[in-house]
Amino acid sequence: MDTTEREFTVAEARALIPQVRARAAEIVRMRADLAELTLDLRVRGSSERGGIPEVKASEARLDEEIAWFTGQGIEVKSLAPFLVDFPATLDGRSVRLCWLEGDTELAWYHRTDLGFAGRRPLA
Repeated sequence: MDTTEREFTVAEARALIPQVRARAAEIVRMRADLAELTLDLRVRGSSERGGIPEVKASEARLDEEIAWFTGQGIEVKSLAPFLVDFPATLDGRSVRLCWLEGDTELAWYHRTDLGFAGRRPLA
């Protein structure tokens, strides 16, 4: 099955939310560590977090975490804040079930052609 064309039911997407939350928490931690490391290196030329090899390793680990989402057919829309969409159909219309960093559950959707600005609560 080509995961780029996966379509989720609300129940399927909600079943993945515990994994999404755990992986998102790790991404948020890695994102903050990488931001501090790169700023320190740029401003001070050194960091207690390491150097260029640690930057490259952090970027690779971040890419691996993101690959889990895309491998599931979940679209990563933003890293800061972390935002993902699950392709779906509601009432015959193409939508994205969306989960935003900090959400405790999957409770929002938007029409595919509107994006985040058209975000509405799931019934």
